[in-house]
Amino acid sequence: MIQELLMAAVGAAVVVAAYAGAAARVVKQYERGVVFRFGRLRGEVRQPGFNMIVPFVDRLHKVNMQIVTMPVPAQEGITRDNVTVRVDAVVYFKVVDAAEALVRVEDYKFAVSQMAQTSLRSIIGKSDLDDLLSNREKLNQGLELMLDSPAIGWGVQIDRVEIKDVSLPETMKRSMARQAEADRERRARLINADAELQASKKLAEAAHQMAEAPSALQLRLLQTVMAVAAEKNSTLVLPIPVELLRFLERGAASPAGEHHHAPLPPPVPPTPAPPSEAYLAGRADAVDAIEDLTGASVDPAPREETS
Repeated sequence: MIQELLMAAVGAAVVVAAYAGAAARVVKQYERGVVFRFGRLRGEVRQPGFNMIVPFVDRLHKVNMQIVTMPVPAQEGITRDNVTVRVDAVVYFKVVDAAEALVRVEDYKFAVSQMAQTSLRSIIGKSDLDDLLSNREKLNQGLELMLDSPAIGWGVQIDRVEIKDVSLPETMKRSMARQAEADRERRARLINADAELQASKKLAEAAHQMAEAPSALQLRLLQTVMAVAAEKNSTLVLPIPVELLRFLERGAASPAGEHHHAPLPPPVPPTPAPPSEAYLAGRADAVDAIEDLTGASVDPAPREETS
């Protein structure tokens, strides 16, 4: 009798152990358990820890509740301003309702991946190239809204969407580089022009100030000479103030204006007077005296021709 009882107890223990082994389930902290009894969803979701089910009747499916990082393959499209680009992104999502994630969609990860690719192509076609390059935060928010609307019915919540890279054709990169260089050159010229304008205003104020105090110009000249001499140059350039040159010009022009008269006519040469009678008589006496000393003038006799 005792032996039969022991055998029955051992048999019952074996049955209980087998039942416990078949019915016991352990759900991890980052998981939730969904039970299907004869293919029908049970109402409650099993929490983390030790759980029991009915063997051969219930089926426990574990759903990971952690945030999933899913890369979106690069999508090629044409922007609104007709530029061909390749854009890739990454999606962060998690399951918030384990039962809905199993019942509403066959494979929620594949569904989120396909929805992300189609939404990314749609965003590319609705955006300009400048928005893709400089206004990514707004595009990320729009892409997140496009993904979150259908995903919330699947028990999935989109946590964040980020555009990783925007690939451009080489010709477009060179064009953008030339545009950026031209823009930087334009800004540099504007800054130089603004600096020249401010400097001219300051120089005009300094000129008015020096005009009120002429000695300031002399002091400035001495400072310039001292600055040049400090460089130990062999040649010293001494500038002459423009006011000094103007003063000399005014001083040279005033005497010439005081003694200015009309030009005189050219002098007429005097007409020689006729010789007087006394001059003629004196000349005749001189001729007679010469004849007395030399003798009377004799005309030469003509020569006879010989045959």
